[in-house]
Amino acid sequence: MSVTRRTLLTATAAGTLLAALWFVPSANATVETASQSGVAPASGTASGQGAQPAAEEAAAPQLAETGPGVDTTPYLIGGTALLGLGAGFVTYSVRRSGTGARPAI
Repeated sequence: MSVTRRTLLTATAAGTLLAALWFVPSANATVETASQSGVAPASGTASGQGAQPAAEEAAAPQLAETGPGVDTTPYLIGGTALLGLGAGFVTYSVRRSGTGARPAI
């Protein structure tokens, strides 16, 4: 396979990966409030009230309740297994090629 063809295949693979990543949704945590929807919030000072009611303070943006947490054990086991498999492939290929780290005499 020529060098030009390998470069073209690499560029095609990179372009395909970028095109696929374009469709991955973003994780923007936004809260829809009355001010974002175009409706002006009611002001407490116009009706003679000094401070805003406590209900509006409770409507402040908050993080979602996620529960006790995510069990990451399968991810750790899988990641460790794949890391070991990759290290095994590297070791195998170095031994098979015979160009291991041997000191030059």
